[in-house]
Amino acid sequence: MDVHGTVAEGFEPVRDAFAANFEQLGDRGAAVAVYRDGRRVVDLWGGSRDVDGDTPWEHGTAQIVRSATKGVAAAVLLLLHQRGELDLDAPVGDHWPEYKAAGKERTLVRQLLAHSAGVPVLDRPLTPAEAADPDLGAAAVAAQAPVWEPGTDHGYHAQTYSWLTGELVRRVTGRTVGEWIADEIAGPLGAGLWLGLPEAEQARVGRVGPVPAPESAGALRTRPKRAVSEAYADPGSLTRRAFGAIDPLPDENDPAYRAAALPASNGIATADGLARFYASLIGDVDGGRRLFTPETVELARGEQSAGPDRVLVVATRFGLGYMLHGSASPLLSPGSFGHPGRGGALAFADPGSGIAFGYVTNGFRKSVTADPRAQALVRAVRTALS
Repeated sequence: MDVHGTVAEGFEPVRDAFAANFEQLGDRGAAVAVYRDGRRVVDLWGGSRDVDGDTPWEHGTAQIVRSATKGVAAAVLLLLHQRGELDLDAPVGDHWPEYKAAGKERTLVRQLLAHSAGVPVLDRPLTPAEAADPDLGAAAVAAQAPVWEPGTDHGYHAQTYSWLTGELVRRVTGRTVGEWIADEIAGPLGAGLWLGLPEAEQARVGRVGPVPAPESAGALRTRPKRAVSEAYADPGSLTRRAFGAIDPLPDENDPAYRAAALPASNGIATADGLARFYASLIGDVDGGRRLFTPETVELARGEQSAGPDRVLVVATRFGLGYMLHGSASPLLSPGSFGHPGRGGALAFADPGSGIAFGYVTNGFRKSVTADPRAQALVRAVRTALS
């Protein structure tokens, strides 16, 4: 297995861990990028572009990153707040009157970002075609009664986060969240990330699919807790209903799905695009400007929700749109903030060390928040810094 790319002196452990992911953990095609203090120190790729093919992964190959998209979408709302265009402590209904229904009248903007809004499920799931229609998705969550009183508990809004955040951005700015990201984040940064993939970029994106966990010494041996397994097995659980808010599940290799803009689940990115994005949140980047002020960084990573998650059935910690370091989603340090993508991708920033990290893969596992391949790379970064 040939690993391509470069690492700066001292970051050789990341190259070793990346190669081991192919040899021991069954990666088919993947890339990892790391920035430190705005300078790229790791840029590696290897394997095949498609999970079911042998076309080589190239520099600039992109993949769907599932829920790692949530961290990019969260930045839009926080930047609008930073610019004085959105009050995090205002009711959502101030911008979106239709949302003031069925017990959601007092829901605050920050509660959408903190997964405490109480609407992780839809009583009637949307088809993939309906989910891709921003008007239908917005109408569905606006009419939905909350499962708990907003702000009193938390649970991962796995799919509904798309329409909650997307519609709020559209009401405040008049642009779709995908347009806003292209105009204000990805374009100025020169970052390889898209929400609503343009037709001109389709050819660089690989096919994704499930891959089994290898039975090797390096594979994760732990099994999910019984309560977690039961929650995923029960069709009536909040867990199944939250992940099943789109039913049937979309074909993630369908160009029409990739062209849609679902901030919860269908962003497309290169590893470097994700790492560069997170680097820009915490400092200046080579060839790009800083996005977050220090005050906004503290807002992003300030704990908003913590404890047993009504959907994921494990203890989770959320800031404003970002997962925080914890047992369910280990990042680099307690000060890190970012977001995994179910079954593989991971991206985060660690302000204390100046590290920004991005990992993408075409092979998805059953893991939700702590994929062993991504975790091996995080441990290697930690080793490089020690």
